Amino acid sequence: MTSLAEIVRYTDKYLHVREIAEWSNALNGLQIENSGRVTKIGAAVDVSTRVLSEAAKKDVDLLLVHHGLFWPGLQPVTNALHRQLRIAFENDVALYSAHLPLDIHPKVGNNAQLAVALDLRSTTPFLEEKGQLIGLKTRTSILRNELLRKLERSLGGKVKAFAFGPKRIKTIGIVTGGAGSEIYRVAQEKIDMFITGEAPHWAAVAAEELGINLILGGHYATETFGVKALAAHLSKRFKLPWEFLDFPTGL
Repeated sequence: MTSLAEIVRYTDKYLHVREIAEWSNALNGLQIENSGRVTKIGAAVDVSTRVLSEAAKKDVDLLLVHHGLFWPGLQPVTNALHRQLRIAFENDVALYSAHLPLDIHPKVGNNAQLAVALDLRSTTPFLEEKGQLIGLKTRTSILRNELLRKLERSLGGKVKAFAFGPKRIKTIGIVTGGAGSEIYRVAQEKIDMFITGEAPHWAAVAAEELGINLILGGHYATETFGVKALAAHLSKRFKLPWEFLDFPTGL
């Protein structure tokens, strides 16, 4: 039997959870404990009623997510939150959430894993947020359309491209999730192609004005990498089966 406490201690240290500044509602780390044992790991981008129900159905007793229960902030335990907690308690499902620690981890992080999927090498951190660098950039030489095809293969679907930059890409910036609003700061880094998940409307106008290729792969799609990689890592270390629970939002 593998203990929940042992896995949590290891994961906190591996992801540097206590060292990374974060929005308070992310509440990184263990959000719900179970009876103390783990026999199967589940991974999902978001926690929700559907995800918790599927975890229970699949006999998952440790669910790893990128977006946890408490993003709305302090709230009464009614309606959706009551329902989610009831499912977790009745089915002995522990919940572990990692937001920025999982975005920026050099091995299992969303940015790092997407860079690996695109066969990008020699990446360096960039774009400061809350005292740490939250993205990756790299120098390369590749035609824009070729890189777009590789990205769509990696994400398993179409991307939205605002192709206002050069056709031959020399510098790529990756910040998974919803970082499109950072386009002005990204452009200051002389980035030819900025890959993120989603962006506000005005970012498309800014891309044209800045002469940069803005590529939106989907918030959900660009953040499937980290939870999968973390679950696979923990599975290997603790000799536990794992499964990805896929509930895309369409965004």
